[in-house]
Amino acid sequence: MNPLKTTWHHIRRSPFQSLIAAIVMVLSFFFISLFAIINSGLSSVLSYFETKPEITLFLKDGLDKTTVENIQKDLSSYQSIKEITFVSKEKALSIYKEQNKDNPLLTEMVTASILPASFEITVTNPQILEEIYQNYSTKTTVIDEIIYQKDIIQSLLDWTSATRKIGIAIILIISLISFLTIVTIIGMKITNRKDEIKISRLIGASNFYVKKPFLLEGIIYGIVGSTLGFLFSFLIALISQKSINSFFQPVVFIDLNINFYLILLVAEIFIGTFLGFFASWIGVKRYIKY
Repeated sequence: MNPLKTTWHHIRRSPFQSLIAAIVMVLSFFFISLFAIINSGLSSVLSYFETKPEITLFLKDGLDKTTVENIQKDLSSYQSIKEITFVSKEKALSIYKEQNKDNPLLTEMVTASILPASFEITVTNPQILEEIYQNYSTKTTVIDEIIYQKDIIQSLLDWTSATRKIGIAIILIISLISFLTIVTIIGMKITNRKDEIKISRLIGASNFYVKKPFLLEGIIYGIVGSTLGFLFSFLIALISQKSINSFFQPVVFIDLNINFYLILLVAEIFIGTFLGFFASWIGVKRYIKY
């Protein structure tokens, strides 16, 4: 008999067990896909903040050009510095007027002389911000004020790290459950068909011939589970894209990049196939002994 037909016959003869195995695999890859989408969104949020001035040093009035240049040179010596922008008093006035152009009363009495010059620093590693803040908070002779959204940045880093750790833990636990479920179900099916297996062996069937349908069954669970799990998560992403992106605006948290999702699908099918095969192989090795 064709191994695929035999495998399908095994699945149909115990539909409840097969359904449980398939559902567990679908749930596993549903959460794997969701984690990948959320992780991609968190990376977009971090990238967005990396393009913004993350710490601003307001300078004391009356500093000479050499002192200002020395501050900029010192700031450039820090690791992970992406950009340092000097905002002069005149530029600060221009920015202020642009931000308050709808309120003329707020701009009438403001001149460049009363606005401080500043340095806006962008980094690729947010942890460097704390070092800059600590070093310059003591330089009161040249620094008037430091604007550092420490709580926001630290919360973002903490949430990102926690989300990734929790996501990885959930994926590992669910994958282990899927693995054990398939091992158990394949073992139960082998036990239920022990008489058929004995007869096959008596008429000359090889070990591989007997094991092959069970191995194929595990592979089918892996392929079906990974594909359906991905499709369900993609459907949720598609439905919720507008509302989630609106919440995180201007960051595009869910980007329906076709290349990303194709790579994710192929990777999950590969992992699902391997997981299903390996779990079946363990089950077969455990319950079929010659």
